[in-house]
Amino acid sequence: MSKLPNISGRECVKALCKAGFYVKRQESSHIILRRDTPFAQTTVPDHKELDRGTLRGILRQIGMSVDEFVALLR
Repeated sequence: MSKLPNISGRECVKALCKAGFYVKRQESSHIILRRDTPFAQTTVPDHKELDRGTLRGILRQIGMSVDEFVALLR
């Protein structure tokens, strides 16, 4: 199992867009992403650096493993 990287909110959004998500809307500093098939929705804070617990929670919400996410960052 890979270690969670230190990334920004924007980098997280770019990686999730590669996985089929799209930006539904943005409210203040929070970006709401959605995937239609299979349905999943999550909120990513637009911060310079995401806390590891926040990133882990996002991945848990969308049903993605850490290894799958790290592969999207490359």
